[in-house]
Amino acid sequence: MAASHDGGPTPWQRLPIIAVGVSLLVGVVLLAFSWPAVTADPKDLPIGVVASAEQLEQIATAIDEESEGAVELTEYDDRATAVTAIESREVYGAIVLPAAQGDAPEVLTASAASPVVAQMLQGIAQQQQAQIDTQIRATVEQNLAAMQQAFAETMRAAVEAAVTAVQNGQAPPAPGGAEAAPVTIPTVTVQVTDVVALADTDPRGAGLTAAMFPMVIGGMIGGIVLALAVAGGARRVVGVLIYAPVAGLVLAGILQGMYGALQGSYLLNAAAIALAIAAISGTITGLAGLWGRAGVAVAAVFMLLLANPISAATVPVEFVVAPWGAIGQWLPPGAAGTLLRDLSYFPGADMTFPWLVLGVWALAGLVLTVLDLPGRRRPVAEPNVALSAV
Repeated sequence: MAASHDGGPTPWQRLPIIAVGVSLLVGVVLLAFSWPAVTADPKDLPIGVVASAEQLEQIATAIDEESEGAVELTEYDDRATAVTAIESREVYGAIVLPAAQGDAPEVLTASAASPVVAQMLQGIAQQQQAQIDTQIRATVEQNLAAMQQAFAETMRAAVEAAVTAVQNGQAPPAPGGAEAAPVTIPTVTVQVTDVVALADTDPRGAGLTAAMFPMVIGGMIGGIVLALAVAGGARRVVGVLIYAPVAGLVLAGILQGMYGALQGSYLLNAAAIALAIAAISGTITGLAGLWGRAGVAVAAVFMLLLANPISAATVPVEFVVAPWGAIGQWLPPGAAGTLLRDLSYFPGADMTFPWLVLGVWALAGLVLTVLDLPGRRRPVAEPNVALSAV
């Protein structure tokens, strides 16, 4: 029979409270992980455009009507500038409209930045292709109608000439005249170019997305174990400083060496993961030093149920309900996800912000871990005399 802390069975009146409490906890966990995906609604998604003033006005009007504020266009002078902006993660893609009539437009995507946005841009390319095909069909039909009209006029003139010749006792003139020009059907195909594509080892980006959860869990496990199993702030700090680099090397080795989910420099990826783990585990040990076991619980719940869901690891930041997407980038999971994606696919992007965010969280956590604040020490409870006698 299950016993309570006082040695007797659990009182019956506590069972409904425990059951309801656990049910509510499960509901909170479900909300935390499903809310960002269910409420995903893109706002001000940065997309580049290369077009003339007249074209820009037309496409801006069309996109505003269709997207309802989901897309924010950024104008660029030429295709090369738009490509640079994509590689620097300033925009997720770009639409390049031709300067000369008859040339094909081009849609630039970056599946490594977001497969979801790349698919959306491919949909725009299909819409453009449908519009072009409609215009081509209309032009061909106009040309056919004009050719038929010209042929009818030529035949009427020939008949009139023949009748006049017969009436005058002359031989009808031989048919002649200029040959009708053939009707040509132009071919204009909208090009779609993936400027920054996902690696062949991770064609859907699933590995890069899946890398986030073990990194967060790894940071939490390290922080919880060090907080509960190691006594002394300085010793906990040393534990974090040993654990984080080793865990970073191990996780990067699995994710990059075995699965191919990460690209670029192995050591840089390992350093990013190590710093993220230090930021998460350091926060847990820091709050544990301030509030004891309650601090461990608060830090773990904060990282797992708040920071991780709004990290925008699976969708672009603009898809998370504002302002939570932006807030998530100031927390360790969000900064780590952005940093790993940049290190793997966007070496030209400015990575100062995510490095600083992770560094500040790690440093603050370790400082709180080792800092001797007034009232931090709590008296150790005296052992139970009866138990000690036994």
